[in-house]
Amino acid sequence: MRLKSRIRVRFRSIAGGIAAGMLLLNSPQAFAEDVLDTGDTAWIMIATALVLFMMIPGLAMFYGGLVRRKNILSIFMQCFTITAVISILWTIYGYSLAFDSTGMEKGKIGLHAFIGGFDKVLLSQVTPDSLSGTIPELLFFVFQMTFAIITPGLIVGAFAERMKFKAVVIFSALWFTFAYLPICHMVWGGEGAFFYDMGVIDFAGGIVVHITAGVAALIACIMVGPRKDYGKTAMPPHNLTMTLMGTAMLWVGWYGFNGGSALGANGNAAMAIVVTQLSPCAAALVWILIERVRFGQPSALGFATGAIAGLAAITPAAGSVGPIGALVIGATAGAVCWWASVVLKNKLGYDDALDVVGVHGVGGLIGTLMVAFFGAPALGGIVEGMNMGKQFGIQAMASGITIVYCGIVTIVILKAIDLTIGLRIDEEGEMMGLDLTEHEEVGYDF
Repeated sequence: MRLKSRIRVRFRSIAGGIAAGMLLLNSPQAFAEDVLDTGDTAWIMIATALVLFMMIPGLAMFYGGLVRRKNILSIFMQCFTITAVISILWTIYGYSLAFDSTGMEKGKIGLHAFIGGFDKVLLSQVTPDSLSGTIPELLFFVFQMTFAIITPGLIVGAFAERMKFKAVVIFSALWFTFAYLPICHMVWGGEGAFFYDMGVIDFAGGIVVHITAGVAALIACIMVGPRKDYGKTAMPPHNLTMTLMGTAMLWVGWYGFNGGSALGANGNAAMAIVVTQLSPCAAALVWILIERVRFGQPSALGFATGAIAGLAAITPAAGSVGPIGALVIGATAGAVCWWASVVLKNKLGYDDALDVVGVHGVGGLIGTLMVAFFGAPALGGIVEGMNMGKQFGIQAMASGITIVYCGIVTIVILKAIDLTIGLRIDEEGEMMGLDLTEHEEVGYDF
């Protein structure tokens, strides 16, 4: 009898332990530590490749087809060289300044609310076993690297066909350091980062990528000055077929840009991909409808530009809105970005050669502001408990601070370059084209 009693006690102890273990496994504390998920890892590997594909060759081809044939190699060289330079700088100090959380504390305003630390310089303390959520930290590092690469890449479209190659490279490196990294940290740096603690919604880079690039593009095209004979001589794209191919690459790559920003293979990533498809469709159709009404015919260039505007606009909202929001944001971007690129630019007279300001700057701002409304469940969004008015104020404040900060930094950098090596090539070099002047090569032999 004593033996049976001991067995019963032991059995109850084991059963109790199992039950307690099951409760622990089902509690939030059980999942507090990061655990590698191979499905998430595989998807972010694919997404990383897609975002890099957006820059080389996607953006290079999109921009390359829009310039005159004597400048096509200069665009490709700028895009490829920026890719190389930013990759190295991101490894040396960029990742650390953007994502090192040393010294950060939620709600505390200090230096590290605006910029990261140096603990991860040259990937110090980052090993193949280090995790960031459910993926290797090395994968998070290289995924974010692709965002850092394409952002200064977008800016080159504003001063295309007239800026010295060495000036472009130096500007991109300095702007990445003093403009991109602080904004990236403030938005995506986690608890203790300035914009993050404000509650800013920027899923994949409306503020970090598009508004920053748009502001820099506006300042740059004004300070560099217009192309020779701008507004007097027609400067049509030399190869719209190439531009449309680049558009397609950007469109497909944006699945990784937005879908990958969920940092997992899950429903949030799936919804991000859905809205990433819908927004450019709405924007492109609105753009060519306006062209049909105003000019009599829709254009291939208009469709391509409208699609990119819709992609830029949905970027900050992709993790918060549903199909309704995607369609409205896309349609709004199609109309407003057309007005900014065609009407406003002509009235103000600045030579934004490839419409970086009107498409990326304005498009990113539209999405950043409109997510405050269409992220709410009442309008098909997925952000529970959103106060539309309050969120709009947060989005507008963060956008305004970003515009002012990036504007000042861009002016200082460009002025310093102009006073040292000069910003633009001479008139003769511009007439010959940057391919010959800067690289002693030509894109075509016929």
